[in-house]
Amino acid sequence: MAVASSVRVPYMAYLRVYEPLAAFPEPERSHWARYARREELPTAQDEQRRALADLLPVPPVPVPVHESADAFVAVVDDVVCVCPWRTRLRGWQALEGLEELLPASVLDAALPPVVRLQAATDYERWRERNPDARPWIRAATWHVPVRWFVLFDDAERVFTKSDEGPVLRYRTPMVQARRRVARGLRTLRNSLEEGPLIDGLVDVGRWLEEFHPRSLVELDYGGLVHAVPEGQLAEDRSAAEVAEGLAALRDGDGERAGAAYEKLSERWRAVRERQFSS
Repeated sequence: MAVASSVRVPYMAYLRVYEPLAAFPEPERSHWARYARREELPTAQDEQRRALADLLPVPPVPVPVHESADAFVAVVDDVVCVCPWRTRLRGWQALEGLEELLPASVLDAALPPVVRLQAATDYERWRERNPDARPWIRAATWHVPVRWFVLFDDAERVFTKSDEGPVLRYRTPMVQARRRVARGLRTLRNSLEEGPLIDGLVDVGRWLEEFHPRSLVELDYGGLVHAVPEGQLAEDRSAAEVAEGLAALRDGDGERAGAAYEKLSERWRAVRERQFSS
């Protein structure tokens, strides 16, 4: 979930999992079955607008009082799959990383310490009652983590335009995502020392294992499409560059792998720097 600051509302990218209805216990399964039959369903833009609206009151509401009953819906081979928003859970989890994301003065102005303390207390109590809860959506601010691209192939890339602007996303079956994570980890461990890149991919792999094997995995550039010039966005082939880097490592070609990684890093470094531009 994005948290507004006095500097600028951050652009977010999203990694989502859509699970088939069979993955949900009753009565939640029936709720999502009815929900998916609606003529109009909320969009990602609707979700972001609702989240930002909660930050307008004084003091702001960083975490919704009640869990969202909304979800994204996708049909995969005639099977209805849903990705619950779980905005309350994601709001709590986002608060845990804010101290690293924002300067203390900005954080205290946007979300006073007393508000954050109450939210943390509520989350701790909730976790005691729901120890196995996990979100269907992960978010990243002002970039797409390199490890996310490991899950996808360039052929799964879709770049289109909607009424609200360009859309760039990848979608792949869960079985493919898990296979690519496993292969990527083997390559990295055979070529590199343990570090953040490997740890991050391990974390993503463990998260994917928590979902139904017939799920759909989606990488959505989300609001990042507004932070990148459209021409550059149309030419963005980040998943292909990650695949090229991994292939080079498997071939023992460190120079080619380094070049692919540097190209990717430079692109996202330029995007992240825009958050500080006036």
